[in-house]
This record gives sequence, C-alpha cells and structure tokens, in this order.
Amino acid sequence: MRKFNKEEIFQLVQEENVKFIRLQFTDILGTIKNVEIPSSQLEKALSNKMMFDGSSIEGFVRIEESDMYLYPDLDTFVIFPWTAEKGKVARFICDIYHPDGTPFEGDPRSNLKRIVNEMKELGFSDFNVGPEPEFFLFKLDERGNPTLELNDHGGYFDLAPTDLGENCRRDIVLELEEMGFEIEASHHEVAPGQHEIDFKYTDAVKACDDIQTFKLVVKTIARKHGLHATFMPKPLFGVNGSGMHCNLSLFKDGENVFYDKNGQLELSNTARQFVAGILKHAPNFTAITNPTVNSYKRLVPGYEAPCYVAWSARNRSPLIRIPASRGLSTRIEVRSVDPSANPYLAMAVQLAAGLDGIKNKLTPPEAVDQNIYVMSKKERMESGIVDLPATLAQAIENFQGDEVMTRALGSHLCEHFVEAKVIEWDLFRTQVHPWEREQYITQY
Repeated sequence: MRKFNKEEIFQLVQEENVKFIRLQFTDILGTIKNVEIPSSQLEKALSNKMMFDGSSIEGFVRIEESDMYLYPDLDTFVIFPWTAEKGKVARFICDIYHPDGTPFEGDPRSNLKRIVNEMKELGFSDFNVGPEPEFFLFKLDERGNPTLELNDHGGYFDLAPTDLGENCRRDIVLELEEMGFEIEASHHEVAPGQHEIDFKYTDAVKACDDIQTFKLVVKTIARKHGLHATFMPKPLFGVNGSGMHCNLSLFKDGENVFYDKNGQLELSNTARQFVAGILKHAPNFTAITNPTVNSYKRLVPGYEAPCYVAWSARNRSPLIRIPASRGLSTRIEVRSVDPSANPYLAMAVQLAAGLDGIKNKLTPPEAVDQNIYVMSKKERMESGIVDLPATLAQAIENFQGDEVMTRALGSHLCEHFVEAKVIEWDLFRTQVHPWEREQYITQY
C-alpha cells in the first residue's frame, strides 16, 4: 500500500467523493472498533484531536479515565472500493493516546510497537511477518443469519464446480488488490467450505493492520454473496480447523539474518536461537495466539494442527516448520496460531519469545523429522517433546507464570486479557452442552 501525506489525503478525499472516514482501532480481544466521522471533520482527525470514550471498550479504562484520543496513521489510509454508491467511505487505522500525549498502554497496536522498538535496540531493523489466515464460508438463511450449511464440498486446491466459493474468493482478492494488497495465492483448503488467501509479508505492525483489514473485507464480500465468513478456529467437528500460520523473519539493513549459506540447513545461529525461544515459550504464549475456548478443539491430533512443541524442516506435524526457501525468503513458520487471535498481541508475544532466545543464546533441541502424531507418549517424552495446553484454562495458567510473556503485553493488557478469559472459561465450564445431554440424559 502506498504512503500518503496530509495534502494527498485531502486531495483524494475530494477527488474520490469520500463522504465518511472511519477511524479504526482494535480492542484487547482483537475486535475492530471505529469512530465514523464526516469528511468535513478530517482536519480535526489528522490533527490528533478526535476523542472517544475509552471506558466503553473491552479492556481499556475505567469510566473516570475515559477520555482517549485517536491518532490516525497516515500510511493506513484506504478507500473501501465497495462503498461507492452514496459517497465513498475511507479509513485510517489509529493508535490510542492519553490526553497528555503518551501512548495508551492498553492499545494492542502501540504495545506491538514497543516490542518492535526493543528488537531494534538489539540491532535488528525489521520483524517481517507473512500471515496465512484461513476461514470458512457458510450459507445465510432467509433472514440473513449464518447457518451451519456449507456452500461447497471441495477439498484442498479444488476448482469449481466442486469449489462453489471460488467466485466469492475471487471477488475478495479483487477488492484486496484494489486496496493495495499484494496477493500471493488463493485456494480452497482441506475442509469443505474452508479457504485461504495469502498476502505478501511485511513488517509486523503493517502485517497486523493487513490481517484486520483482510478480515473486514472477507466478511463484507462474503455477505454480498449470501454467505457468512467466520474465522472461528473449529466451527465443525470432524474436519480440519482454521489456522493462521505465521511466517517470521528478522532483517538487518535489508539482509535476512536468519540466512547463513554455511549453516546447517542454511540457517544462522540467530535463526536457531529465535526458534529455541519460540519453543521455550510456546506453551505459555498459546493463551494469546489461541485465545478462545474453541481454539483448543483445533489443537488436537489428526487434523494437521500442531499440538506438540517441536520443529522440523521436513514435516508439518511440529509447531515450527522451516520452509524450503532460502536467501531473503528464509523464515520460520509457526503453525499453532489461529485467526481468532488479536494479531497485534500474537505478534508481540512471538517476537518477545524469539528475542528471548537470541538474548540468552538458547539452543533448540534436535529437529523432529518423523510424524509426531504417530509417536507414543513415551517416544515423545524421550525426544523432549511437550504438549501445548489442552484447554484455555491451562493456557491462561501457563501464561501467567511466564515473566517474559507477561512483560510482552505489559501489566494493563495482561490484567484485562486474563480477566476476560477467566470469565470466558467459567461461562463455558458451567454451561451444559448438547453433547452432555446426548450422552447422559437417558443413561443416568
């Protein structure tokens, strides 16, 4: 996406008949929020004078601290292509600031910038992220509500007529490209009704902005096709869930520091230390990268989602895979993350984990090049392979015990995130589910 200055933005708003501006930000749970203003208020917004009530946003502030300011990031200006009928709508992604001009510590985007700055203090220039978010398409009923009826029964890389989501997916790609995305691939995923669209890697903050924009576009265009797009990790029993694999790499002065042509697997010591940091902290950052009760229905054996902490350059059952590309494309792929995660928080904890490995010169265990799913528990233990948390409750407990991970979020985000997730788990734990009635109501 191109960069803009104020004068260019004012000119585009006038030339393109933009009537409204959305000032977007993300709450602690990863939900996109916005304040919409008429274009006549653009000058005020670009002067960082647009205020909102932070006490009404999940995980922000108490009512007596409610005044917050939206600082638009000019580089995120984009006009939504589908809003042309009655005057177009544009948007900025914003950072949240206190009235005294300091960044709000509960703003996930500002928090990620803090961790990126810590990375730069270690001598690296960029943390690049290539996300691969997956989603399902379900039909809408006559009232516009989502059903559990899939719109196709296609499989991996299938084409129409089996893949009936192809036209919808193609329209999503066209809209994204018009908004400046560089789309690398688009295809049907393994499960019926499941899809993936991959876009080019970029620096971490922009990658997270892109993920949030991507989710908005996918849901908007799907509805125009009479479909509901969901990024729920496991909407259906018995088929693969949706992941958001994260391809990660560190750069310094335009060079990929994960690449070493003389290293084993052509990986640098820095890359190995980063891998070791991810593996060390993975059981503890899972609460952030897989933040819902439903996330743990995906992290089970048999459906291609990793549930064991290991790495490999050859197979896809471990948590971390090393894709074959080298040179500037050398990267590690963290496969456990799912698309319900708040991307800003998920990238912050992964970066902090990797940097901890570098700072402490950690050494990763031996790569596991066999299928971990068919290994016995004894074999896994002998290989030093531990499990990811099995429930959200276990994940939250692990997270709270890891000082590096809690510091990666800071005290405000930690406190409010844990509070929200404990409530979520308790609501799930105390609910009586249909499965229980099916199993027990006649037996006992």
